[in-house]
Amino acid sequence: MACHFRRAIAEQVSRVVGVPSEKILHHIHAIPVHRKHASPDFQLYVNSVLAGSVDSACDKKKAQAVAEKLNCNSIVSEIGTGRGSVTFKINRDLLVKTVLRKISQDGPRYGFNSELLSDIPKGLTLVEYSSPNIAKKFHVGHLRSTIIGNFIANMKEAFGNKVIRVNYLGDWGLQFGLLGAGFSKFGCEEKLNTNPLQHLFEVYVKANAAAEQDEDMKLSVKDFMEKLESENPQALSLWTHFRGLSIQEYAKIYKRLGVHFDDYSGESFYRKTSHDVLNLLRSKDILKTTDEGTGVVDLSEGGDLSTYSTVMRSDGSTLYITRDIAAAIDRMEKYNFDEMVYVTDKSQEKHFQHLFKILKMIGKEKVDCCLHVPFGRVQGMHTRRGDVIFLEDALDEARKRMLKNMATAESSKTTEDPDDTAEKIGVAALIVQDFKGPLVSDYHFNWDQALQSCGDTGVFLQYTHARLHSLLALWNTRDEEEFNVACLQDPSVISTLQHLLRYDEVIFKTLKEFQPRYLVSYLLGLGHLANVAHHSLYVKGSTPEVTHARLHFFNSLRIVLANGMKLLGITPVDKM
Repeated sequence: MACHFRRAIAEQVSRVVGVPSEKILHHIHAIPVHRKHASPDFQLYVNSVLAGSVDSACDKKKAQAVAEKLNCNSIVSEIGTGRGSVTFKINRDLLVKTVLRKISQDGPRYGFNSELLSDIPKGLTLVEYSSPNIAKKFHVGHLRSTIIGNFIANMKEAFGNKVIRVNYLGDWGLQFGLLGAGFSKFGCEEKLNTNPLQHLFEVYVKANAAAEQDEDMKLSVKDFMEKLESENPQALSLWTHFRGLSIQEYAKIYKRLGVHFDDYSGESFYRKTSHDVLNLLRSKDILKTTDEGTGVVDLSEGGDLSTYSTVMRSDGSTLYITRDIAAAIDRMEKYNFDEMVYVTDKSQEKHFQHLFKILKMIGKEKVDCCLHVPFGRVQGMHTRRGDVIFLEDALDEARKRMLKNMATAESSKTTEDPDDTAEKIGVAALIVQDFKGPLVSDYHFNWDQALQSCGDTGVFLQYTHARLHSLLALWNTRDEEEFNVACLQDPSVISTLQHLLRYDEVIFKTLKEFQPRYLVSYLLGLGHLANVAHHSLYVKGSTPEVTHARLHFFNSLRIVLANGMKLLGITPVDKM
């Protein structure tokens, strides 16, 4: 694999330039495949390991001087120079044999067993994501939080971390006062049992509208919240009922997305310990009381309250951030994690800046291991029924449109469960469309673009995987690990293998930055290269030796493609 080749190149360069090979290793990069002409496999920019200059002519001379001292050997067949870089071409027989054998040996670990990743620390990662507010609509923003958090958890797990997936529900606060008071007036037990999320949302909307105009309704909301805070049995029973029904419904949606959680916690878990947080802030003389009676923490540099965070209402009750502080402290003590990742939309960036600063002020050094991954908003995701209210609507829409596309496509194959296949393809379409750009950017969703079978879409990835999987039916000799490398010297094979050399670099960058777009772009590129190779390398009608070698090659592509899709949260389909 690439790390084997990088190591050999680094050791030879080390002997020439007098720099330790470990410092050179990370600066040797696989070269992206060029569509129009053949290119070398690796390059090393000399200024990355030697004292740099701003003179490109000088850089070119340095590269030439280094290249002249290097020798070709059994691994490197050609050495050249580029703009300030030394380039390396790997022996083609060795390239074919090493890459395909490594994929076969490593399976799901391919790309993760690289020396490039050795400097990234392993440990316990806690990821908090999805986190819907039970009394409010489960909107498309939660789709982003859900699939991004799932992706980060998948990446960390594949890397070798122990991962705890947390769904921190918005299950306390004013919205429950509205819901509790509103249900006695607008609620219907039959509707609640038939469609819990929809009915809870309807009740919430009506109660919210009534509270804005009716003073009695406002008092009812306040009264219900006071009962909840004082643990009134009837109020708590109703709250427990709503929460339980909601989690059951969410679990159905998460199952459709292929998402699971290890821990369903929520704000309610910290309604008592959040008062301990207030006492802690008081004891450290951090809690200040305003003239209005609210409790604040001064976050300004000059102590002038130019920047502050409100952590207590005038009636002494706590807020969202107070409960978040309590949750963070509890997790630090309970799990002793190595990193904790919060996945929410970018509107909460200031909230997390305040949260982390307050934790630092009270002496929680573990806050340095905490990270907020923000994301932008989605526009344009409407169904034929109008605006999306629940995530379920978006999933239904994707499945419905995909079923229609499958029914009209000439190339579609009969599947045992068309609904399940359409669901998996539809989810792939949603995920790839979402992951193609920087997470923090807003983007406009387009159903027609997302569900195209060609181009850079999740449907294309599923189609490519199904196509590669169908070739396995022709592979009668798959138990034979050895193959003739001479049968795999076609330009389409070499360019695809060059692309596979870059996989560990893509994994490294994706792990470091938590940006799925790098992996999406890589997999789409692999899909296009696989289709070019499929068109030029015939399997049927070839000799048994050629057939075996080519099917070995195509199966290796399928393995890497499937591995990458699963990291993104996509379940590959075998037939479509």
